[in-house]
Amino acid sequence: MTENKMQLEEQVLTISSEIPKRIQSALKNAEESKQFLNQFLKQETHLFSSINSHLLTAQPWMEDLGAMISQIEEIERHLAYLKWISQIEELSDNIQQYLMTNNVPEAASILAYMAELDIKLQESSCTHLLTFMRATVKFWHKILKDKLTSDFEEILAQLHWPFITPPQSQAAGLSRPASAPDIYTNLETLFCQLLKLQTSDELLTEPKQLPEKYCLPASPAIILPIQVMLTPLQKRFRYHFRGNRQTNVISKPEWYLAQVLMWIGNHSQFLDEKIQPILDKAGPLVNARLEFSRGLMMLVLEKLAVDIPCLLYDDSLFCHLVDEVLLFERELHSVYGYPDTFANCMHILSEETCFQRWLTVERKFALQKMDSMLSSEAAWVSQYKDITDVDEMKVPDCAETFMTLLLVITDRYKNLPTASRKLQFLELQKDLVDDFRIRLTQVMKEETRASLGFRYCAILNAVNYISTVLADWADNVFFLQLQQAALEVFAENNTLSKLQLGQLASMESSVFDDMINLLERLKHDMLTRQVDHVFREVKEAAKLYKKERWLSLPSQAEQAVMSLSSSACPLLLTLRDRSLQLEQQLCFSLFKIFWQMLVEKLDVYIYQEIILANHFNEGGAAQLQFDMTRNLFPLFSHYCKRPENYFKHVKEACIVLNLNVGSALLLKDVLQSDSGQPQATAALNEVGIYKLAQQDVEILLNLRTNWPNTGK
Repeated sequence: MTENKMQLEEQVLTISSEIPKRIQSALKNAEESKQFLNQFLKQETHLFSSINSHLLTAQPWMEDLGAMISQIEEIERHLAYLKWISQIEELSDNIQQYLMTNNVPEAASILAYMAELDIKLQESSCTHLLTFMRATVKFWHKILKDKLTSDFEEILAQLHWPFITPPQSQAAGLSRPASAPDIYTNLETLFCQLLKLQTSDELLTEPKQLPEKYCLPASPAIILPIQVMLTPLQKRFRYHFRGNRQTNVISKPEWYLAQVLMWIGNHSQFLDEKIQPILDKAGPLVNARLEFSRGLMMLVLEKLAVDIPCLLYDDSLFCHLVDEVLLFERELHSVYGYPDTFANCMHILSEETCFQRWLTVERKFALQKMDSMLSSEAAWVSQYKDITDVDEMKVPDCAETFMTLLLVITDRYKNLPTASRKLQFLELQKDLVDDFRIRLTQVMKEETRASLGFRYCAILNAVNYISTVLADWADNVFFLQLQQAALEVFAENNTLSKLQLGQLASMESSVFDDMINLLERLKHDMLTRQVDHVFREVKEAAKLYKKERWLSLPSQAEQAVMSLSSSACPLLLTLRDRSLQLEQQLCFSLFKIFWQMLVEKLDVYIYQEIILANHFNEGGAAQLQFDMTRNLFPLFSHYCKRPENYFKHVKEACIVLNLNVGSALLLKDVLQSDSGQPQATAALNEVGIYKLAQQDVEILLNLRTNWPNTGK
């Protein structure tokens, strides 16, 4: 303890002596740092004053230097400006020299280069330079264009261009004129030279555009040589179809439409065989025939834009115009391969005012057609009634005419340029389907008392046919595309629930689902009414059969030959006659639904009202089985291979009633024992019972009277 105490005291003394030394050392370091800092501050002050002094001294130099740099930059800009002017003048002089030496190709090449320079200069703020450049390009472009156009038109004239009639197209345009063996060489040369002026022509010429309301797709300018080739045809078109000419008749749009188609047809071969190879060599990916067609199409579009407002409220004239335009479009696309992406007549018809009028007129004429087809004497008769192979659907004439009408409407609007316009027409079609369904329902209600009559069945066939066709259309690519477009519209407008949008997107539903559901409901109601009607007749005919004395009928052994119960004859005759009648009047699919619905009700009726309501001796059970299996079931064997499968209650009841006594006793014991459900089910299945429940079988067993007298 004493040693530890001494050690601790020594440590305390040591520490006490070291702490002041450390403090002194720290103070000394701080003092030195302070001195260094003061030195740095003095140096900083000195440097600051030196820099300020230098800046004050250099300020005049900087001002002079800045002024000199600004002057140099200004001079450089002036120099660049002068270089541009010099370059423009040099290029202009070169063009002049080439023209003086009649070297038009080189002059055209230099002009094309100048046009490219003009495009590059567009970002410059030197407005005078831009104006000078544009004026120079314009000056030489006009001279070159006029010269080349004149020469090109002269060559075309030698080829008898334009070809107004097909014979000229074949004889004059494509045969080599004997007087000028190198005419096609000159044609190619001039064509290529005009092509070089394309850039400058686009710079200087404002393309003629129709108002924005027509929403024409953006398209490049027609190449210059084709423009020259179009000029005489444009003059002819404007001469004949504008002003007070006798050929300019607003009620005859087919005149100018046919004229344009004829011109395209007359010149197609020449353009394909003579002009297209030139374009292929020259480089631009241009189709000569389509360029030519595009130029003529602009004439048609301008004409339509002028004419349509004049006949917008004359239904017959407007409808005639639309019909002719659609025929023109069809031939233009199918025969001459005019692309849908180019400006076409459908863009004019899609203009809001015109389009709404088109929809109105389309609806009006469709409703008139529906009135006509439903009031026709042959409205409910199938036009193919005498041709068995064709008349499977037994479609009445009015339904077929109506679906043809819808098909024609689809064909009329399917080439509209926008999905929104197509969707509006689709809504029109759906409205027409709904209107036709309502009309069919009204006629059906008038025929309700004769639900098995010819007209009622014809209405049912019509409903089934329309529903079937709409379901087929739902899988058509065109309507699937419309479904996708509708999905996008509904998603934007939040007009459908997420579930409905999901069903549309996954193709679980279609654009016609609402219509199909309504038609299917009407079909089901009509079929149910027919089934109920026949079933009432069957029940009436079965009254005697219900009262048959099943308890006292002779056994099978006591009869030489089993025969049909006389009381069953009215029942079977009614079934046979009505089945034959409806088989002839309903289409196969409808009749199949009908007889299956009828059999389902009949099966339950016989089981509940005849079998469960009586007791059966051995002869009665055998007679019932004979009536059912040898007479009732075979009535439907023409419609299916195993009709007994549709009479499960009756068939299995007959099995139970006709089991031999031993088997019946065993089955009864199994059902009444405590062996459990699986064993009872197995026993029932063993004798052919699958539909009836255990309790039902026990009831049926109790209906038997031919049990042995066991004293129980």
